[in-house]
Amino acid sequence: MAQAREDRPATRGLHVAFVATSHAAVDQAWSAAVAAGYESDGEPGLRLQYHADYYGGFVLDPDGNSAEAVYQARLQGRNVVDHMWIRVRDLAASRRFYETMVPQLGLRIGGERPERFHVAGHHRSFALVRDDPVTERVHVAFPVADNPSVDEFHRAMVAAGYRDNGPPGERRYHPGYYGAFVLDPDGNNVEAVCHNRA
Repeated sequence: MAQAREDRPATRGLHVAFVATSHAAVDQAWSAAVAAGYESDGEPGLRLQYHADYYGGFVLDPDGNSAEAVYQARLQGRNVVDHMWIRVRDLAASRRFYETMVPQLGLRIGGERPERFHVAGHHRSFALVRDDPVTERVHVAFPVADNPSVDEFHRAMVAAGYRDNGPPGERRYHPGYYGAFVLDPDGNNVEAVCHNRA
């Protein structure tokens, strides 16, 4: 998280789901957020449209982003973030963007449905969803193994016609932070990054 400012406005319309360890943990997280004054975006319960053991509860943050606590018995691992949904204007255009990108990052396209598709790697994924309100000003960074992989990500995306938002190079975040940035069809900032030294 970072404080919004005039040249970097707040992200809006994003959905992020956090892993909960049980139905009771979902209930507790949702109740605590609502008691603290945050608006409900969906009471805790089963969401059978996703699958039979999907149990989630949703609230809105101060900028209107949706935060969820979710329990899914079938998913294992140590991840804290279960999934993320980015709402887009044109699903086909977003799919072309990510189809160009995933070979550079060792990811894959999956979970395709008429209204969404997933970008997946290891045990987790995020979805691009045709929905309103469209997600605005999100920044997503993907780790890669070395600096040449950052360079190739940037080269391939710019060669495919996507907008450069920062060429490969060292960044001020910490020594060895080497990243490159392009903009997706909705103007969101997508990065490949290598943390090549501490």
